[in-house]
Amino acid sequence: MEIPEFTCLCPRTEQPDFATLVLDYVPDRRCVELKSLKLYIGSYRNEGTFHEAVTHRILDDLVKATRPRFMRLTAKFNVRGGIFTTVVAEHAKVGWKPRPLVDLSSLPASSSTRG
Repeated sequence: MEIPEFTCLCPRTEQPDFATLVLDYVPDRRCVELKSLKLYIGSYRNEGTFHEAVTHRILDDLVKATRPRFMRLTAKFNVRGGIFTTVVAEHAKVGWKPRPLVDLSSLPASSSTRG
């Protein structure tokens, strides 16, 4: 899931910080409901928080709510002070192992066309 309009406030200057959040996860028995996620993410709009803290807090809350096998939250913050900040936080269920990645890029291109 990609959330391009995340906003929170710098806790020191109270200036807005903007980020694109990317949520990747492997659910177990529960999954993230999109409208609830949208409302939850929107609740940070007027909250003063540091980039690292808010990224980890969001991940922790989503893990607590869904108990996934794996979850990664990548927060790509817009420039502040001439520096772009990207924060990555991950959670993996104890004992969970990812399946091997299937690399489709090494397959030959098909010569047939559909019409």
